[in-house]
Amino acid sequence: MTTAPPVASASTCGDEYELTLPGPRPVRAVITEVGAGLRELSVAGVALTPGYDTTTLRPFYSGVVLAPWPNRVRDGRWTLDGAPQQLDITEPENGNALHGLLCFTAYRPTEYSAAAITLGARIFPQPGYPFNLRTRVRYALTCDGLSVTHTTENLGDAPAPVAVGAHPFLTIGDVAADELVLTVAADRHIDVDARLNPIGTTAVPGTGWDLRRGRRVGELDLDDCWTDLHTVDGVSTHTLRAPDGRSVSLCAGAGFDYMHVFVTRRYPGPGGCVTAVAVEPMTAAADAFNSGSGLRWLHPGRHWSASWSIRYRTPDQ
Repeated sequence: MTTAPPVASASTCGDEYELTLPGPRPVRAVITEVGAGLRELSVAGVALTPGYDTTTLRPFYSGVVLAPWPNRVRDGRWTLDGAPQQLDITEPENGNALHGLLCFTAYRPTEYSAAAITLGARIFPQPGYPFNLRTRVRYALTCDGLSVTHTTENLGDAPAPVAVGAHPFLTIGDVAADELVLTVAADRHIDVDARLNPIGTTAVPGTGWDLRRGRRVGELDLDDCWTDLHTVDGVSTHTLRAPDGRSVSLCAGAGFDYMHVFVTRRYPGPGGCVTAVAVEPMTAAADAFNSGSGLRWLHPGRHWSASWSIRYRTPDQ
């Protein structure tokens, strides 16, 4: 193991770790200590994440790991072996427990090289989640972007409910996000109530949720999830494409059976608020602790891994 040298330490995201991969199209990323977040990613100098000011609170969970559940748990309540469990309410406007337990946790680097880093964090038994887990996330640069692998290990003596997600915001250089065309390769939309909790699913053909052929981001207002994802060799691909043909894709591997997209017009940019798009791979649906949709029960002593990646393409590729 090589100790990772931090890039910076005086930020709301803690220490930051720079990864570089030289070559004809150099690749660079910055990973944060807090939340093991992806703060920056670029290929050949083209920014693939919008970035943010680290002297203020990270906006909209940008880039962080979501574990041991992504998205929401309705009312923060669920039942374990007949016993009611109550998680802290971290989305007070909707009365839900949002995005797991590690978004503001400091991860520790465990392995590091110039082009890859593994960070780990523990989840200890606590009200609403009485389980003992070790989690890891490995970021590794590739010739066209970044590969990410999440691993969860159960250190306790009882099966634990687990799921994982990530919250990367994607962009293409200085192209305005509203001008990008979003494609979500999925056949079913997860319908939600006013508090953004699932109430059913709808087949996308003939609806406004059909993004299989792509729609311009400027036309979209999304905080939505899809399932029945299209896969090729076990990978589903969801893409933002610029008018000049360049594209950035979120490629979700086996186990990431849900894709959430969040569009905000309030992402803080250098000159004021701008549109930004989060493309979020998830292994379970919202409120999975109650519905069981995508939830995994990890047995004592066992571990489970799942991967996703970001890929940048130019018209000549």
